[in-house]
Amino acid sequence: MAAIVWLVAGLLLAAAEMLTGDLTLLMLGSAAVITAGVAGLTGAPLVVDAVVFGIAAIALIFLVRPLLLRRYATPPPTPTGVDALPGKTARVLETIDEHGGRVKLDGEVWSARAFDPQEHYPEGTTVYIMRIDGAHVVVWKGP
Repeated sequence: MAAIVWLVAGLLLAAAEMLTGDLTLLMLGSAAVITAGVAGLTGAPLVVDAVVFGIAAIALIFLVRPLLLRRYATPPPTPTGVDALPGKTARVLETIDEHGGRVKLDGEVWSARAFDPQEHYPEGTTVYIMRIDGAHVVVWKGP
């Protein structure tokens, strides 16, 4: 009877893992299934089952879970293309104001506008890319 209870607990924990996704409940569910196997094969008392569950849970959480996380966890996406440009610096080639200008950014010449319409940046100034607006970079000199 104890083996069935451990088996059901393991299956419920594994099913609950779908709600969290951090593999902790899956490790506890696997420990419960291991305990169900030991209880079914040996018929040991509940205290022995609890010790088996504790040892299996600790081993799975601290040994197996980190390996699985390293293998299957997805790294944060790396911005590419125009999404990678905000935050970079550029050199002003033509004076920039609210109407336009030009900057050199990573070896390319871009049309640019000032982030603050009241500002203007003379040639040779280093500016920060705030965002991309169509074919223009919106720049700011910073504090």
